Amino acid sequence: MSDLSANQSPFAEAEYLAATLLFAEEELNRARTSGDEIKSAIVAAKKELRENTPHTIGNLWGSEAFEALAALNQYANPISDQITTFEENENRIVRLQNVLKSPYFARIDFIYEGEEEAELIYIGRTSLQDQKSHQMYIYDWRSPVASIFYRFVTGPACYDAPAGRIEGLLSFKRQYEIRNGVMEYYFDADVQIVDEFLRKLLSQNTSSRMKAIVETIQKEQDVVIRDMENDLMIVQGVAGSGKTSIALHRAAYLMYQGLSQRLLSHNILIVSPNLLFEQYISRVLPDLGEENVVSVVFEEIAAKMLRCKKVQARDQYLERLFGADHTQRMAYQTALSFKTSALFADIIDRFIKEVPKRFIQLSDIDYNGQSIMKKEQIRRKIKDSTIPLGIQLRQIEEHIMETVKDFHRVDQNHNELKRMKRKMQSSFSLLAKALYRLLFTDKYCLKNFMAEVPRGIINVTAENLNRNMLAYDDIAALLYLHLKLHGADEYQNIRQVVIDEAQDYYPLHYKAFKLLFRKAKYTILGDYNQTLEKEEDASLYRQIVKVLEKPKSFLVTMDKSFRSTNEIIDFSARFLSGEVEIKSFNRAGNEPQTHVALDEPALASMLATEAQRLLDMGYQSVGLICKTASNAKVLHHDMASQMEVELIKSGTDAELTGVFVIPVYLAKGLEFDAVLICDASTENYDREEDKKMLYVACTRALHHLGVYGVGKLSRWI
Repeated sequence: MSDLSANQSPFAEAEYLAATLLFAEEELNRARTSGDEIKSAIVAAKKELRENTPHTIGNLWGSEAFEALAALNQYANPISDQITTFEENENRIVRLQNVLKSPYFARIDFIYEGEEEAELIYIGRTSLQDQKSHQMYIYDWRSPVASIFYRFVTGPACYDAPAGRIEGLLSFKRQYEIRNGVMEYYFDADVQIVDEFLRKLLSQNTSSRMKAIVETIQKEQDVVIRDMENDLMIVQGVAGSGKTSIALHRAAYLMYQGLSQRLLSHNILIVSPNLLFEQYISRVLPDLGEENVVSVVFEEIAAKMLRCKKVQARDQYLERLFGADHTQRMAYQTALSFKTSALFADIIDRFIKEVPKRFIQLSDIDYNGQSIMKKEQIRRKIKDSTIPLGIQLRQIEEHIMETVKDFHRVDQNHNELKRMKRKMQSSFSLLAKALYRLLFTDKYCLKNFMAEVPRGIINVTAENLNRNMLAYDDIAALLYLHLKLHGADEYQNIRQVVIDEAQDYYPLHYKAFKLLFRKAKYTILGDYNQTLEKEEDASLYRQIVKVLEKPKSFLVTMDKSFRSTNEIIDFSARFLSGEVEIKSFNRAGNEPQTHVALDEPALASMLATEAQRLLDMGYQSVGLICKTASNAKVLHHDMASQMEVELIKSGTDAELTGVFVIPVYLAKGLEFDAVLICDASTENYDREEDKKMLYVACTRALHHLGVYGVGKLSRWI
């Protein structure tokens, strides 16, 4: 067996780092030279394209134009290939530049079964290999062998490779801190020291963007990241357990996997809770050396599919809900709960079956006085099948157009053709919003489909549909109706969908997801303790499994919080039911303090003084959390004359540094160095459901938590 102690000496480590950096520098120079050569080739090819192809192509059906198009293809395709190669080379340059700053963060010494000498495996954010000698300087953190670092302490270990399970002995683990190519320190990674290292990292200030955590991935998190067996991976995780970060690292892992299973960025879609959260997570994948994937808000998907310009965002709905009195709030919640339920989905399904029989105004189709298809023939062609009705009607329309093509070729009567097309559009038009309106206004529908629905919901919905903005509580149902009528091809390339804040969605949302992403697998993240406007429990995930109907599903529970100090976690736990247990990573801090002000001006003064004190202590982000946007607006106005403070609103593009005021529903999913809950009075937090909002607000804090209010504080505190 080799002398491992020699490989573990400071001299050996310095020597290996120097060799790695030298090779990376050489590779970077080669990549830059290659990039210059490709750029020159592209310029030359474009010049040749301009000189050797026609500048204009007239009649596309002429033989000369066809030859010109072929020539254009001949020159354009190589240019496209060269541009792709250039972009890949540029990405390699960026990765190598990052390698020179921090090439690796860990090392494992692994003795393969049947071998005597250990292989020294250095692990970093990207791989580095000499293609000539095949020497691996650095293994990518996503490589199969790197899983040993995350899953095992010294002793027997194994990893799953494409060829099968590889077993052996993990004889040594070490972690490094390398900055700008300089070894700051390293330590031998037993459990106690690793925990201390993580504790030190967690005690640092947060940043304005979520960071990659490849150095500190925990064993149970690594299991989620590397899972390739399940079609539906669900993570129930307490606040601060790293759910979102793990999902993003999972996306990076899926973009790494081999040639056959590897996903490209356009194959992955993230469904985010709001635009602010999209911005917050935007740096994780680029920091891991991958292209960013598309992130969308559910309302954006609906607006695009329904071609609706104005859609009420969930944030706007919550603001209206939390600002309402008890009676109105109950009415809002009841309407949303019903119109996003599995029961309403069944009503829509039954309604769709009646649409071709009762709600499509078919007519005979003729061209120049000659009958092309009678309405009875059209009706017979419509089948009760799995093909969406809208697609069937388009197929019938295409058949009719094919039939009249010969007539039109002879008489060239363009006006008659336009008239016939308008007539077909009138007969075959299936606008989801118009049909949805019928459900709530047509006498037949009210009697046969909506008889058991409370009249209040029917009346409010009918009023909503007369406004120029689509109400949030109608979005899921309208989108579901549209998808059942017309299908969806826009997202057929999506193979992995990441849905964050799973508890914010309802059964009809998931039914819409199933129709939208027919070929996709799912990673779904949630915490039913952070549900704001409804009650949820573990049954949420059983409902999701039932709706999505994936062959293999798996639920992982993460009950340890890495975000907050012990004291903040203990304080936050009082707002949860007794059976919920949150484990702490065991990081000590100060006890949260409560403060009462006599009036609003006094409150603003207290908060300004405390926020400034926290900035002076070195905290980078101080979040002043209010229950609603209207409360946040008032507080911002009162504080603006005393210090620089930013107001975060729905749709705000903000860095989340310094001092800022934010409503609690926008703060969900984010984290700040210090949190001051600003309106924790009985007036604002007195209902049972308000406890969850206090829990969400408290668990945004990493290091410091203060609770403030005017008059009497909430009974829950």
